[in-house]
Amino acid sequence: MPELRRDPVVGRWVIISTERARRPSDFNSQPPKLRPGPCVFCEGQEARTPEEVWALRPEGGPANGPGWLARVVPNRFPALRIEGDLDPTGEGLYDRMNGVGAHEVVIEAPVHDARMERLPVSHLAAVLLAYRERILDLAKDPRIEYVMVFKNQGEAAGASLEHAHSQLIATPIVPMMVDEELAGGLQHFRIKHRCIWCDIVRQESQGGGRVVLENGSFIALAPFAPRFPFETWILPSDHRSAFEGMSEQALTPLAAILSETLSRMSSTLGETPYNLMLHSAPLRASRLDHFHWHLEIIPKLTRVAGFEWGTGFFINPMPPEQAAKHLRESTVGVKKAP
Repeated sequence: MPELRRDPVVGRWVIISTERARRPSDFNSQPPKLRPGPCVFCEGQEARTPEEVWALRPEGGPANGPGWLARVVPNRFPALRIEGDLDPTGEGLYDRMNGVGAHEVVIEAPVHDARMERLPVSHLAAVLLAYRERILDLAKDPRIEYVMVFKNQGEAAGASLEHAHSQLIATPIVPMMVDEELAGGLQHFRIKHRCIWCDIVRQESQGGGRVVLENGSFIALAPFAPRFPFETWILPSDHRSAFEGMSEQALTPLAAILSETLSRMSSTLGETPYNLMLHSAPLRASRLDHFHWHLEIIPKLTRVAGFEWGTGFFINPMPPEQAAKHLRESTVGVKKAP
């Protein structure tokens, strides 16, 4: 019997279509054929990118040269540009402003064929450090209200280059989806005087079968009302509203659980394209009692079609309890942090 489930944060309803339920092997995709390097993001090709704004070079060395572990450069084709004034204006009912912001690329590894889940935990922690440092730096710009960090893995997920990379876009407004989470969290807090995300972490940790992994500092879980098969969230076990407030030491256990979660997905589903998004508090309200930063990982296993676009309902053929069980039972070995 299909179920309608309501997301407790934003109130969105989804259809868990158990009659369409599928085995993980039904989703397996063939590994994409990797075009050979070097590409513009490979080590030794630094002159082919815009000048870097951040890099981690363990052995030192000059900027915009080899020897880096992770590197951040402006996007050559930015969605928003750092130059200029917002100049908001009205035209009757309509509002507009200049496309001021920032668009940067986080190059996750110097080698061409790396994947995020294959990186050593210490290396992945350096990628997360790049996220944190760029958010902190962009937050100094009073025009910027929010920084969205995201990763498109694979062409079907929106990646135009195969070399492992993430992106961040800094915007002068808070994105609608984050705004909906903020509003839902605030409504819950006003009624119950508790963070709804903390309530989710507490309840899921006590049972229900939707936990994938826990490591004492972070939890990976299948949400109660997932939009997509194998949708997974990673949250801090304790209340944290802003990702950029994380200490450098805390990034290692985060890297460990992210690496293990992605590895289990790859083992269960094959090298499926996916999107990874970081939802954090707005820059001008970084300490909130009603919001909890989190990562969302969405494998590209189904398509959004007319019903979803027309109604806002999502149809998911994989109950989250089954998805979490498959990921828990994956044979991938747990990676140890150094």
